[in-house]
Amino acid sequence: MPLAAIPTGPTPVPSVVVALAGGDRVRPVWRNELGGLTFRLTAPSGSDRYVKWVAAGTPEIDLAAEAERLAWAAPLTAVPRVLERGRDDDGSWLMTAGLPGLSAVDPRWFGEPRTAVRAMGQGLRALHDALPVDSCPFDWSAETRLRRVDERVAAGMEPQDWFQEHRSLATTDARGRLAETPPVDRLVVCHGDACAPNTLLDGAGRFLAHVDLGSLGVADRWADIAVAAWSTEWNYGPGLAPLLYESYGIDADPERIAYYRLLWDLG
Repeated sequence: MPLAAIPTGPTPVPSVVVALAGGDRVRPVWRNELGGLTFRLTAPSGSDRYVKWVAAGTPEIDLAAEAERLAWAAPLTAVPRVLERGRDDDGSWLMTAGLPGLSAVDPRWFGEPRTAVRAMGQGLRALHDALPVDSCPFDWSAETRLRRVDERVAAGMEPQDWFQEHRSLATTDARGRLAETPPVDRLVVCHGDACAPNTLLDGAGRFLAHVDLGSLGVADRWADIAVAAWSTEWNYGPGLAPLLYESYGIDADPERIAYYRLLWDLG
């Protein structure tokens, strides 16, 4: 399975994205592991909009659910504003207003990884502190995620090839290791995909906003922290996870880190 990345080769533009763009310039800016695409639409004035598009028959990505989460979170924390969403026979789309920052994996920040990682940790803490657990209608708990794993196994779905190849764990073995969830450290409204690409920085390298909140929901904060720290290795190389923990304001918790990384892999 291909990794998520900025597209480097020719990228066909779905007809609905062309229509949404009107006369604006269209540029692909991201392709996720499942083939979903994000396009930047730049008007002659220089203002940007973004369109996420996913092909029909990709149940792992629910853009309508993401739109609901963005609408709920927008009054409380810095996330994109939803402009439009829809679907047709080819796929579904979600258009949001542009934000003035750059992703933590933009080439601008590869030369300053410590700046990017510090912003990631501080931004994740700000998100967790800002969003109210009691009024959040969305759930991302370990129990809910494990039920989805069990449903896929019961339906006869095989583990993803990349999981088998790179983690060397069968689904049943990994599922058994996840049977006992660690006690909750602190319930927060988690981002749900707190990896480096989903953190935006301003021009000074400070946290600006979060994007891609399709899995946002209440869970132990380590469900986010463990994966955010892991993504510093994927994107910048080893040695920066301690800086993320420090910037968030927490000490590493090896048991919870191992648990939530395995759950991430299996999910």
